[in-house]
Amino acid sequence: MKKAVLFAIVGLFLASCSSVLLTGRKQLLLVSDTEVLAMSATSYKQFVDSVPASKNTVQTAIVKRVGNNIAKAVENYLRANNLADEIANLKWEFNLVKDTNVNAFCMPGGKVVFFEGIMPIAKTEAGVATVMGHEVAHAIAKHSNERLSQQMVTSYGANLASILVSNKSAATQQTIGILYGLGTQVGVILPYSRKHEYEADRLGMIFMAMAGYDPNEAISFWERMSANGKSSTMEIMSTHPSDVNRVAQLKANINEALPFYKK
Repeated sequence: MKKAVLFAIVGLFLASCSSVLLTGRKQLLLVSDTEVLAMSATSYKQFVDSVPASKNTVQTAIVKRVGNNIAKAVENYLRANNLADEIANLKWEFNLVKDTNVNAFCMPGGKVVFFEGIMPIAKTEAGVATVMGHEVAHAIAKHSNERLSQQMVTSYGANLASILVSNKSAATQQTIGILYGLGTQVGVILPYSRKHEYEADRLGMIFMAMAGYDPNEAISFWERMSANGKSSTMEIMSTHPSDVNRVAQLKANINEALPFYKK
C-alpha cells in the first residue's frame, strides 16, 4: 500500500513538471491555470473595488500603453514559436491605483496593478517597462501556480496523493485562501520566492527588449530604487532580493536580453 502511494506521488510529480519559458528551469505545477484564475478572480476584484483608480490620466495612459506593448510583443513571440497555448488563459488588464506605496503586482491571468508611488522612481516609459516586464514575467512563468503548488506540498505532506487526486478543488481553495489575502498595505500579492523574483527580473529584461525598450534601463531603475532606499530590506529577511544582488544579476543577464532589443 505504501509503495502504491509512493508511486502515485512520484507519478503525479512527473506528470506535473513543466519548464519555464526561455530560462528552462523545471517547475512543479499541480494546479491548472483554470483553477488558479477562477479562484484569484474574486481577490482581484475585491482589491480593485477597494482602492481608487488614479486620476492621473497621463500616468495611467503610460501604464496601459507600456503594458499592452509588452503583452503584445510577448504574445507575438510565443505564437511565432508555437507556444500559443501558454497564453490561452491570459486576459490582460493594466491599472494604476491611487496609493503612495512603491509597489506593483501581477495576479494570475495577467492582471497587473501599479501603485502611484512607484511612478516617480520609474521616471520614464522605459522605467515603467522594467516594472511591467517583471510583472508580466510572473504571469508568463506561472509563478503563482508554482508557488501554490509548493504550498500544497508543504501543507499536505504525506497526504498529498489522496488530497490532490481525490479532492484537489477543496485543497486548492484552502491553500489559495492563505496565499491571497487582502493586505493592509500592498494589496493582493503572492509572496514569491527570491528565485521567482530573480527569474522575473531576467525574463522582464527580455520582455521589455522585445517591446522595444532598452533593457539597460532595468539596471538604472533598480539603482534608483536603491538610491531612494525603497527596497533595502536584508535579503535573508525578505522574499525579495537585495538591491545590490538584484543589480548584479541584471548586469550578468543583460547580454541575454540585448539580442531581442531593436531600436
